[in-house]
Amino acid sequence: MASTGAVPNLAFRRLRGRRSAGEFAAAVRRAAREIGEQVACDARYIGRVESGEIRCPNYAYERVFLHMFPGASLTDLGFSARESVRGRSARVVSPPPPPSPAAPSPRDTDPDDIPEESDVLRRVFMTSGTVTVAAASLGLGGAPASAARVSLPTQRRVGEAEVTAVEKAVRQIRLLDDRHGADGLYRRAAQPLRAAYELLDAGSTARRATSDRLHAGAGELAISVGWLAHDSGRFDDARSHYAEALATARLAGDAGLEAHAFCNTSFLARDAGRPREAVRAAEAGQRAARTLGSPRLLALLALREAGGRAGLGDRTGCDRAIGRARAAFERGPASGDPEWMSFFREAELELLEAQCWSALGDWSRAARHGRRAVVLQDAHFTRNLALYRAQLTGDLARAGRADEAAATGHQVLDLLTRVQSSRIRGMLAGAARVLGPRAGAPEVSSFLTRRESTP
Repeated sequence: MASTGAVPNLAFRRLRGRRSAGEFAAAVRRAAREIGEQVACDARYIGRVESGEIRCPNYAYERVFLHMFPGASLTDLGFSARESVRGRSARVVSPPPPPSPAAPSPRDTDPDDIPEESDVLRRVFMTSGTVTVAAASLGLGGAPASAARVSLPTQRRVGEAEVTAVEKAVRQIRLLDDRHGADGLYRRAAQPLRAAYELLDAGSTARRATSDRLHAGAGELAISVGWLAHDSGRFDDARSHYAEALATARLAGDAGLEAHAFCNTSFLARDAGRPREAVRAAEAGQRAARTLGSPRLLALLALREAGGRAGLGDRTGCDRAIGRARAAFERGPASGDPEWMSFFREAELELLEAQCWSALGDWSRAARHGRRAVVLQDAHFTRNLALYRAQLTGDLARAGRADEAAATGHQVLDLLTRVQSSRIRGMLAGAARVLGPRAGAPEVSSFLTRRESTP
């Protein structure tokens, strides 16, 4: 919510023209990529600028805006002079160099810069007296639209009921993702996320423990929504949500949330083709997780590091990271294991190792681990049943086992009647391209024809 006395930035609003805030945010991100910048810009950030809440952008946004509007100054764009913005005049002398694309460690970022760069604690401009967490109505297929809704009153003091509602929303989103995949959930999940951050802005809580739970819940919700964006191919949106969660973790001093945010940031960087960033984020996550008493969390973060090293072609470093992951995993579950890691079982470990060997071009070895993942996977995780088989389909195809790949691909198509995931469909499309030259084989031809006809 805009601070008292904020003056709307009408000049910036005029520059947006007839484009929606979301369309304009997308243009900002495209302009950033043109000059090698990375900004987590979305419609909410544009709204904060236009409301006057952001009086002066940080240096990354400044470079992007001046690139978009050549010849204009910040003043022309409706911003205040940097030296006039309270809290910055004593520190700002000259623009710093462009930021590294790698995720920063907890000590690399000044908390004063977090709200602009990461769009932390998103402000929602509320016009009604309540905000609604639509946790139970996020359903896709199996979740009825008539399910109960949890109302979160906008008030000065936040209590147990509101925090519990946020935590419930996190669990519900994860449950529905496990069953149905991300594509149909992402837009719906934005509503409880806005509500959670509005609660953080609404006022104080009765107890420190309640405040800590609210920050943790909001951060976990940002990660969950970020994952839905990630899995549905919206990488820029995912990056913004993960950065938001990381900033929330730092502001709250929550090492567990920080480790989770870095874990997902590493995963996203790997999928987005930024392996060096994936390694650095995983290493930062391991530093944050050292005191949490969870060997399994350290194992997952080591596997994230292994994935990044595989993307760099570092076979030795990848193998060592996998070794550390297996050693930590074998120490077994612990009381410090976070709730969100319920998916991380032996099947997931095998899948992540398969992905490492696949990235290194060792298709046969990848397929061996992929088969183990498929055999070990719990049928409760419907989305992962499809994901693991999609990974195995591609590895088998590249290993020259076309008939087995086609048969596994049919199993994925069977599951896609219940699972909606752009990521899984993309993996299957990649396998189909590899199998194309073998289209004369009956089993392969059947799979390719069926995949082409699947919506």
